[in-house]
Amino acid sequence: MECKIKNSAGTIFISEDVMLKVVGYAALECYGIVAMSSKRAKDGLVEWLGRENLSKGVQVRMVDDQLDVDLFIVVEYGISVAEVCKTIVEVVRYKLESMTGVKVRSVNISVEGIRVQ
Repeated sequence: MECKIKNSAGTIFISEDVMLKVVGYAALECYGIVAMSSKRAKDGLVEWLGRENLSKGVQVRMVDDQLDVDLFIVVEYGISVAEVCKTIVEVVRYKLESMTGVKVRSVNISVEGIRVQ
């Protein structure tokens, strides 16, 4: 999936990989998130992803010229999961819209685990 933005100067094409990385880095900046995770569908196991593979914990899709974002995360034990998710939604929406110009319709978060540090 590629995102197209038309303006008076022409058309900008943003690859899906760029959007995935913007979302992944924005999410990892938030306090309380420990890692991104990727759920393997065949056996239901969750694997934790480092910074080099953080885009695997993110899914994006275009719906009517707006973006839906799905995040799969691991949070730190003892932190309010609701507050962490609220912060992630705000930061991801702001960073993605300001860096790419694409409007974000929704940010959905799946907490796949909690890690004790």
